[in-house]
Amino acid sequence: MAIAVLALVAVVLLAIGVPVGIALGFGMIATVIGGFNITSLSFIAQQMYSGFESLPLVAIPCFMLAGSLMETGGLSKRLVNVANKLIGHTTGGLGTATVVACMFFGAISGSGPATTAAMGGILIPYMVKAKYDRTYATGLSAVAGGLGIIVPPSIPLVVYGVATNTSIGDLFLAGLGPALVVGALLILTNLVISHKQGYHGQGAFSWRELGKALWDAKWALFLPVIILGGIYGGVFTPTEAAVVAIFYSLFVGLFIYKELKFADIWKIFYKNTTFVGGIMLTFAPAAALGGVLALMGVPGALSSFLFSLTDNKIVVLLIVNVFLVFVGMVMDTTSANIIFSPILLQALKPFGVDPIHFGLIMTINLAIGFVTPPVAGNLFVASGMTGIPMEKIAKKAMPLIIAMFVALLVVTYIPQVSLGILTLFR
Repeated sequence: MAIAVLALVAVVLLAIGVPVGIALGFGMIATVIGGFNITSLSFIAQQMYSGFESLPLVAIPCFMLAGSLMETGGLSKRLVNVANKLIGHTTGGLGTATVVACMFFGAISGSGPATTAAMGGILIPYMVKAKYDRTYATGLSAVAGGLGIIVPPSIPLVVYGVATNTSIGDLFLAGLGPALVVGALLILTNLVISHKQGYHGQGAFSWRELGKALWDAKWALFLPVIILGGIYGGVFTPTEAAVVAIFYSLFVGLFIYKELKFADIWKIFYKNTTFVGGIMLTFAPAAALGGVLALMGVPGALSSFLFSLTDNKIVVLLIVNVFLVFVGMVMDTTSANIIFSPILLQALKPFGVDPIHFGLIMTINLAIGFVTPPVAGNLFVASGMTGIPMEKIAKKAMPLIIAMFVALLVVTYIPQVSLGILTLFR
């Protein structure tokens, strides 16, 4: 009964437009006022404070800030230029360059919408000029933008690590395999579509031009090496790496490329502060909700329910994936991650699901949620850039979305895609 009251209050408040964090908070308070004697206001307050009392959380605003500085400072367009000079001359080359550029940018920003905005803003005009269908170019940028949260470092992986007490460094390392699988399937799908539609490359390949692009982008290309190499080499933690990324992006943008102005810095901080504030307003109540649901015995009940349906791990993972796809369609990434990852992980542990493996399954589901309406953050950003309605973009991008689903199944049922590199490093 208590969980029904909590859910009813939260859903009603969400339906009338109340922010997620506040809706969850009032839902938990309703269980106390209702006299169910399961939790207390002091316990909820303690859990909210504990949700913030985590150093890895600092990595979230830092990676977001680094991505914004990188975009404004000219690093992102140099990464795009390298990808274009490398493969832009081939059939479907600009589409492939979009996927590759999103992987590069995702290795710094950790955000799906930010990757879509940064890479799409540069590459969509290039693709339209090369006779690509404008709606398809927009859809490709939106779907490939999902790589921003799969390629490490990833903000949702940080959130998952904090919410489930899983090593963020291991999650980042395990994310390399799934990122390559998703990227490869998107490139393959784009090549098939490009051959069918006649999206031919522009110009001829030139080693000289590629060399010039690489030299011009050397400072931008070095940043992912610093971040990931420092984390995997044990030089610094993911949180420290995020801070290093900020100062590196500032230095390169201000003093080397000289495209970042001091006047821009305040605007970037202001934009990111408002966005991070919204995330944190969600994070604290959602973290408290996890504790309240644990007191209610929800994870155990869910595990028993799954066992009552089947004891087949393959079927259980399919059920969970279907549920997460639906969650990704109707909830934002942070809320879905904080609320459901601890509950589902505890329910899946009796089936032998590794926490790191499940973290990547969760993240790819959330990446799919970026391009599946009604929430669809990446589609919203892409639509805002081009003025094309979201439903038209989604329809044109459907083959690419299907490729994302195929990648999800590969990662789900071949755990070594995620865990193999961890085994190698250990």
